[in-house]
Amino acid sequence: MQKTSARLLSLLSLLQARRDWPGALLSRRLDVSPRTLRRDIDRLRELGYPVLAVKGPDGGYRLDAGTRLPPLLFDDEQAIALAVALRTAAGTGAGIEDGAARALTTLRQVMPARLRHRIDALHVTPVEGSAPRSRPQADAGVLMALSAAVHAREVLRFDHAVPGPADTGDDVVPPPRRVEPHHLVTRGGRWYLVAWDLDREDWRVFRADRVTPRTPTGPRFTPRELPGQDVAAFVTGRFRGSDHSPDWPCRGRAVLRLPASAVFPYAADGTVEELGPDRCRLTLGSWSWPALAAALCVFDADIEVVGPAALKEAFAGLADRCARAAADPSADPASS
Repeated sequence: MQKTSARLLSLLSLLQARRDWPGALLSRRLDVSPRTLRRDIDRLRELGYPVLAVKGPDGGYRLDAGTRLPPLLFDDEQAIALAVALRTAAGTGAGIEDGAARALTTLRQVMPARLRHRIDALHVTPVEGSAPRSRPQADAGVLMALSAAVHAREVLRFDHAVPGPADTGDDVVPPPRRVEPHHLVTRGGRWYLVAWDLDREDWRVFRADRVTPRTPTGPRFTPRELPGQDVAAFVTGRFRGSDHSPDWPCRGRAVLRLPASAVFPYAADGTVEELGPDRCRLTLGSWSWPALAAALCVFDADIEVVGPAALKEAFAGLADRCARAAADPSADPASS
C-alpha cells in the first residue's frame, strides 16, 4: 500500500479526472479498503478540498467547487501551460500584471527542478496588435524550445513553412534557416520569434506556428543591438511596413461627411475630431498611400482630402483604376 501522502495525491488526481467515482471502484484503483478510502476523503476535506458524497446504489464521491482555494495539483503539461499563460498576462490589458507575476512566483516555488529551469528560460514580450481572423496554434514544445534558445543565446536552426500557391493551399518548406534568436513575442493572439537571420544578414520576424526547431542548437552568440532597442516598437513597425519606426509609413487626414460617432468605432488606431453634427476629421495611417485611400473609401460618405498631396494623388489613381474596372468590356454580363 502507498504511504498516506502519496495515496492522497493519487486519490486527488483520480477525483479530478472524472465527475463521479463509485466508492468501490476508487477503493480498487487505490488498492485500499472502503474504510481507508473514507479516512482519506476526510483528510482531503480537512485540506480544503470539497469532496461530496454521491448517493446511489453503489455510493461514491465527487470533487466539487469550494469556497476557498485549496492546494492545487498539476501535471507537468498543465504547469507549463499555466506558466506560459501567466507570462503573457501582461499583454491582456486587464490590469492583472502584478497578480500574474505573484502567481507565477508562487507556482515556481513549488515546481520540481526539471520544470523550474524551463520556466525560468521563458521570457515573452507582449506587443499590441489586432487579432488575425485565423490563429493557428503554436506548439507549446516549440515555444519552450525557442525560449530556451533565446535564454541560452545559442544559434538556432529550424524549418520555416511558408504559404504555398493559392490554388493548392499547401505550405512550402524551404531550406532550414540559421538565426540568432533574440525575443519571443505575442501579438494579436499569435506567437513570433524576432531573430537575426545569419544567411540574409538582416532582422526577421517568424511566426512560431510555422517553425520546427532542429537539434542540436548551434554555438553561443553575442546579442546584437535591435534597431531602436525596443522590441515592441520594432515588431509593430515591421507589421506596418517600416523598419525604423513603429508608426505607419503613410499617414494622412481627410474630412468625412459623417458624424464623429459614426466614424469612431471603425477608425482603428486613427484619430477622429468632431467638426460639426455631420462632419469630422479623420487622421489615419497605412502601409501605402493607395491602401490609405482605400481605407478612407470604406466610409459611405463624401470625402474631402486635407493632405498630404501624396494622399490626393493616391485617390486620383484609385479613381482611375475603379473607373477602368467598371468599364471593363471583358466582364461577364451574366454575372451582373
